[in-house]
Parts: sequence; structure tokens; C-alpha cells
Amino acid sequence: MMPIEIRMIRVTLFSTLIALMLTSCGMAGKKESDNGNPQESADSVLRTGADQTEAYLPLLEGKRVGLMGNQTSVVGSDSEHLVDVLMANDVDLRFGFAPEHGFRGEIERGEKVSNETDEKTGLPLFTLYGGNEKQDSIVQSIDVMIFDLQDVGARFYTYITSMHRVMELCVKHDKELIVLDRPNPAGDQVDGPVRQDDKFKSNVSFHKIAMIHGLTVGELAHMINGEGWLEDGKQCKLTVIPVQNYTHAMRYELPVVPSPSLPNHLSIRLYGSLCLFEGTDVSVGRGTDWPFQVVGYPDPVFGEFSFTPGEKAGMAKHVEGKGETNYGVDLRDLNPDEQQFTLKYVLDFYQKMPDKSKFFTRPEFFDKLAGTDQLRKQIIAGKTEEEIRESWRADLDAYKEMRTKYLLYPDFE
Repeated sequence: MMPIEIRMIRVTLFSTLIALMLTSCGMAGKKESDNGNPQESADSVLRTGADQTEAYLPLLEGKRVGLMGNQTSVVGSDSEHLVDVLMANDVDLRFGFAPEHGFRGEIERGEKVSNETDEKTGLPLFTLYGGNEKQDSIVQSIDVMIFDLQDVGARFYTYITSMHRVMELCVKHDKELIVLDRPNPAGDQVDGPVRQDDKFKSNVSFHKIAMIHGLTVGELAHMINGEGWLEDGKQCKLTVIPVQNYTHAMRYELPVVPSPSLPNHLSIRLYGSLCLFEGTDVSVGRGTDWPFQVVGYPDPVFGEFSFTPGEKAGMAKHVEGKGETNYGVDLRDLNPDEQQFTLKYVLDFYQKMPDKSKFFTRPEFFDKLAGTDQLRKQIIAGKTEEEIRESWRADLDAYKEMRTKYLLYPDFE
């Protein structure tokens, strides 16, 4: 393993112990008032990295700054955008990098993100997504980069790929990177196949991590450094501003929609299980008011529940089953916090497909989502979820062991 050169502002031992004790009692962030009702304690309120301006603004004094951010880059209970906070504090902010879905989160999945100007602030914008990975001259113009994107805990969510590319550029041009960490809304689980060799490496499977990786972006940044995953095994000059009073056991609901197809907590919790359908023509509700909360296909064999996808903001060009009546399952009444990664939805739809040769319409993309071609082959072979899980157990156990080296917060087990 490569030596790690890390500057990190740590959560105090006292606040971590308080968070652990309160979480174990089901009272994280609460204390009893005089009348016996729970109320928030100032010492145990969860604070994201972006909320801690006192920690990172001093690190930016006298420096030229770039920002990788989007609509999830918010500060405080009023959800003020980080760009506005930086500008209000006279930070010399030179440009913004935009990930998939754009700087304000309005661009549809897979669509081109162009270099432009942020209409609200006039900030010059560039992108590392969609064939624009090399931005050498731009990065040369600053001293420090800030990364502040809200991940959802699944390997195929491309914001973590963007972070890796930012780290590569910072290494190449000897720039510092400050990661403003945020909770992982699926941080209470580590599951699914670990990505195999580089044949399956892509924007949706960039790292050799579990499909449901159980890391915050700050923890993953340390893993990328520590495992030597940057080009030539080099190290990024990395500072992580950790979340205060967070544990992986916490249930965290995002204050801002992370992308157009994940409009609420339930969709985010189901995303890890349903995203595999993107390697098929099965609809996960894009083009409806319930993306990643319903599943269907234009054949009544899949269930009595029906819906008709159309066009919605951020869900228009890539909509499976558009304009057709899709039949399937309605998941909208499920308890979000009870949802864990499962193959049952994919297995059920494959088994019900009358002509199974039509199920994997994009087999190569399905394999990239899975990080392996074995899952697709196992589904075709009629393997059960238990049998499939057993096949990836050894790799998953090895990943879990490696993961413990980079945890910044108490784990869920």
C-alpha cells in the first residue's frame, strides 16, 4: 500500500462519543427538555463539511480557488449555495466544475454538459463529464480545489468518478484538494459485487469497490490515495473536512435532490437495487412523478399496477417505455429506511419475461453497472439470489476489510 500524506481536520473524540451514545439510544442529535420531550443538542447536531465554514475558509485565504459542485453544495439549515457563501466571504473563486446533470442539477442523465457560465452568479463553468476530462489550463490557474457533491452510496453514481478526475488533475498540477464531506444516505450497508478487472471500468464503475460501497466521499478520497489508484500511484494533497456527529448507522435524508431521477428519500434508498434495470428496457419510472419508485414493462404479465411514462423535467430523452402502458410493481408505500440492496426485483422481472432473449437489451452496459459479467450470466442460468450472493462473498469480505482502514466515522456494525 502506498504511504498516505493526509492533512485532515478530525471530528473531536468527545463529539464522536456523544454521537455514538445518542445513536445507540435512538436519540442522535436530541436531548430531553424539562417537560420530557426530545430537543436538539447544540453539541450533537450533524454538521456537514460545507457547514463548517470556520474550518475551511481560513484554508482559502489568499488563494485562488476552484469548485467542483452542484445544487447539492449547500450550507446550513437555509440551504444557501456554497458559491454564494464563498463569494460573500471574498474567496477568490475562479471557476466551477460541473458533474453529470450540470452545476444546477437540471441536465438529464447521460446528456452532454457544456462549458458555460452560471447564470445566477456569473461564475465560469467547465465540466469533467462527457468527454471533457482534461482541463489542464483551467486547473493551472488556481491554488486549491474544493470538492462538494452529495453522493448516494452506489458505485454507479458518477459523482465519485468526477472526484477521482479532480484528484488526478490536482496531482498532475501539484494543487491541493479540500473535500467537504457529506453523509452517505446508504451508508448503513456494504453489499453487491466488487468491480472486477479494468474490462468493466467506466463512468459507472470507476473503482474496485462494492456496488453499495458504504463510504462517504471523504472516506473514498482517502481510499483512492491509500490504495494507489491515481495514475502511477501518486498521492493527492488532500484535506477532508469531516461531518460532525455522524455515524454510518444513521438514517440520513438529503436536504436537496441530488439528480432529476432521485426526487426523494425512497428513490435514493431503492436506487442501488433498481439501477441495474438500466441495462434493460424495463422502466424504473423515469418520465413519471415516481422515478425509482415503480418498475414496469409493456406487458401485463409483470403485474396489475400500471403507469405510462411521458416527459418530465430532466427525464425526457432517455425514458424507457415512453408513451406505453407499463405493468409491474408499485413501491411507493415502502418504508425508505427499511430498504436494503436486493436482486429480487431484477430476478423477478427476468423470470417473468416471456422472451428472455429480450431482457438484457444492453448487456455490456449491464455488466459495467454490475462491475462483472458474472451477474448477468448467473441470472440467465437461473441462479437464486442466495447462490449469487455466495459467489461474490469472498471479494466482498476482502473489500469490507480494506474499507475499515479508511473509515472516518463509527461504522454501522
